[in-house]
Amino acid sequence: MSETVKMPALGESVTEGTVTRWLKAVGETVEVDEPLLEVSTDKVDTEIPSPVAGTIEKILVEEDEDAEVGADLVVIGDGSGSADAGSDDSGAEAPAAEEQGEDLASDETVAPSTEQEEPAGESEQTAETSGDSAEGQEVTMPALGESVTEGTVTRWIKAVGETVEVDEPLLEVSTDKVDTEIPSPVAGTVLEIRVQEDEDAEVGSVLAIVGSGDAAAPEAAEPAAPAPKAEEKPAEAPKQEAPESEAPKQEAPKSAPAPSAPAPQAADSVSGAESSGYVTPLVRKMAAEAGVDLSTVKGSGLGGRIRKQDVQQAIDAQKAQAAPAAAAAPAASAPAAPKVEVSSLRGTEQKMPRIRKVIGQRMMESLHEMAQLTTAVEVDVTRIAKLRAKAKDEFAAREGAKLTFLPFLMMAAIEGLKTYPQLNSTIDGDKIVYHGSENIGMAADTERGLVVPVIKNAGDLNLAGLARQIGDLGVRAKSNKLVPDDLSGATFTITNTGSGGALWDTPIVPAPQVGILGTGTITKRPAVVQNAEGDDTIAIRSMMYLFLSYDHRMVDGGDAARFLTFMKKRLEEGAFEGELGL
Repeated sequence: MSETVKMPALGESVTEGTVTRWLKAVGETVEVDEPLLEVSTDKVDTEIPSPVAGTIEKILVEEDEDAEVGADLVVIGDGSGSADAGSDDSGAEAPAAEEQGEDLASDETVAPSTEQEEPAGESEQTAETSGDSAEGQEVTMPALGESVTEGTVTRWIKAVGETVEVDEPLLEVSTDKVDTEIPSPVAGTVLEIRVQEDEDAEVGSVLAIVGSGDAAAPEAAEPAAPAPKAEEKPAEAPKQEAPESEAPKQEAPKSAPAPSAPAPQAADSVSGAESSGYVTPLVRKMAAEAGVDLSTVKGSGLGGRIRKQDVQQAIDAQKAQAAPAAAAAPAASAPAAPKVEVSSLRGTEQKMPRIRKVIGQRMMESLHEMAQLTTAVEVDVTRIAKLRAKAKDEFAAREGAKLTFLPFLMMAAIEGLKTYPQLNSTIDGDKIVYHGSENIGMAADTERGLVVPVIKNAGDLNLAGLARQIGDLGVRAKSNKLVPDDLSGATFTITNTGSGGALWDTPIVPAPQVGILGTGTITKRPAVVQNAEGDDTIAIRSMMYLFLSYDHRMVDGGDAARFLTFMKKRLEEGAFEGELGL
């Protein structure tokens, strides 16, 4: 049996990618989740893992060629067909699979060829079918990182009997590194769930069975009516083919009540949300509090999923419509006190999320293992503020990334790590390991909790490269699109506490690193500066604090002070014109 590997979704606004390098050649074997090829987009360069194990039979997109999302990249077989990979037979299978529809999974697209070969060994084909049903395919726990051997099923997004598309989120899994959604590798109906919520599953174990739905329909129908199977299949057809406008007129009254069926399940104004796919509790609550009917909101997420941004746009549209009416109303005699938004968590008791347990455990371990303390300096970033204001619009148009203050701070920190490698080291028993690259962890505050995506080899990037990486990882962290490799390998961490308005903080060093840099909020205030004649004067300046927590076993106070003073001088000089093209 052969399967076709397609170009996966590489981001919400990414429609295609360029194959930069094949890591496997025709005739070589590949394991599940083993890197198969490298793809480059205008946002990121990444490795594409193989969704199946087998032998490379045919490469369909060569290096330096572009491929759209969903396009066929390579054909992988079990090895039996590798000798004929270049024959006319293998070329004939691909068009046949495309005619069945690009939404079909690779295992299902080869079903016709499997049926043609049944006379040669029908029993062997039956034995190779995964799952309890000949119509179903096993969904297994994928590899979630090099050191991760198992994960906990935190929530099933799809229930038994529900349909799922290829790459549509099927369940949520939590590990000690990341909480992530597991997409379905095939399209079909969820026939069986093998691992329940809050249960652990090892990598490679079977999570669910997804099939065409034909096998599930008779099981549900037989207890109620012992009608022949031939009569049950037409009953399934109107549900899927009704949108194609070919359903008989007699069937229209039966399908009409379907959209209103979810209404009794909701207790607020979001009763139509189910028509747009899964809606997170946060989005549902946000819409309910604002009086937004989710059935009227168009989702911009994967598979039409409604996201926070979509609800916010609907809220803004409502406010814009209400503004003229509010302007026409007479002004109140006295300003009303601001309304206090009471959290729905007030007075409740809930199970602690796994990510909070992991964060708590690691922070306590870090505090117990290290002798931690914090040193701070004050920095005048007025020159950088002026450079940024002058260059940010042209920079965004040229580089496709926002020019925030963080790339400047990160570049100064990276240069400081190269100069003072004590901060970019690890204690390994009685040895000190000075790292040969600067992998910068970037602490990100998300709805689920704290995550720290990593910019690998940050010391090789210029200001524009850092800005692009910061933007890409930040967006994927907020939308829960990070993969385990994005969260591993940091040698030094930066936490931008100032983004929330904090002046300074005492962050905890994440083991096995020996340092973490915090950046406070930037405020304008009077400061003493020297004029051109060297006289002291008072001026309005943009000021901020930098604070460094470090492991005193490796880093002394003098080391910390020198590192921070290096950063202070670099930032106050503001010599970044060359990086900005000014």
